[in-house]
Amino acid sequence: MPAPDPRPEPVAHPGPPDHSTGSEIPGFVHEYPFDPAYGYTPARLLGVSAPPAPAGFDAFWRARYAAARAVAPEPRVGPVEVEDERHGVRVRRVTYASTGGIRTGGWLVLPADGRAVTHGFVIGHGYGGRDTPAPELPLPLAGAAALLPCVRGMGALGRLPGIPDTADAHVLHGISARDTYVLGDCVADLWCAASALLELVPELAGPGAPRLGYVGESFGGGLGALALPWDERFGAAQLTVPTFGNHPLRLTLPCVGSGEAVRAHRAGHPGVTEVLRWFDAATAATRLRTPTLVAPALFDPAVPPPGQFAVYNALAGPRELHVLTAGHFEHPGTRSEYAALDAARRRFFATWLVADEKP
Repeated sequence: MPAPDPRPEPVAHPGPPDHSTGSEIPGFVHEYPFDPAYGYTPARLLGVSAPPAPAGFDAFWRARYAAARAVAPEPRVGPVEVEDERHGVRVRRVTYASTGGIRTGGWLVLPADGRAVTHGFVIGHGYGGRDTPAPELPLPLAGAAALLPCVRGMGALGRLPGIPDTADAHVLHGISARDTYVLGDCVADLWCAASALLELVPELAGPGAPRLGYVGESFGGGLGALALPWDERFGAAQLTVPTFGNHPLRLTLPCVGSGEAVRAHRAGHPGVTEVLRWFDAATAATRLRTPTLVAPALFDPAVPPPGQFAVYNALAGPRELHVLTAGHFEHPGTRSEYAALDAARRRFFATWLVADEKP
């Protein structure tokens, strides 16, 4: 196995940057009233550290994980919905039980040719939700199965009464207390998705089978960083432009993503600052020893890059950095950058998701 790279020395953040400066990314013309690079150089981004964990952080998350593992997922699979031979898969709708007595949904992806499943993935979604499985196809490895969940409240198969289905409202749902904040429940939905996948494809849980892979972008990247440290069923992960990293810093940075709703809410409810400490993806990453490939961006109007890099910088285990020029922003190089990331993802999982990884 490749050896993990050396940990960078943590560097304290010197305070909010000057948002009036122009972007350091050449050739990007934008109309945002702030700099989506936030005045950070690549070297400075690699120095953004994770906030310290509140006392009881590990116990809080371990208890939530134990509660999720105690749930019988009882997955129910519908008829074949999509058969796309270009990707070599068949797709079926699925619902499964999660914590709090709810059922949410998603898509089960299986090889179309009936071949034996060799790998399994849980694939998170962004804060726009997920209405189809198409963006996540093809899967990272041939012969893989996957469950593509819609976490509670989000996406075509995750909507539930009482939970907002738009990002700006969803990110504030239950934020007044750590035990009611919706992000904790969304993390549980990922754990229960893994349970459902292992029940639906039992060969993934059999002797000699490799552990699961996790893929998440933006919202799904931040949830993954929160979920993975506690779940040994996962053997490798890939997080793209992950959100929820370094909340104290994020609260100083304007953006056009869900973080702006949190910033505005916090102005009138300063107590949420303490709640957010329990849901910091960078803090959780200090506990994450699962091999992880992170693709943060240098320029991102929706998820400030310093928070993205904070997640990568904090990782406690083997890690790989794949820097994107921009996230949540179309530019002439977007297609080629994501093609290169797809190739890096396939290579990364092929390296780490091997049979001897499961204890």
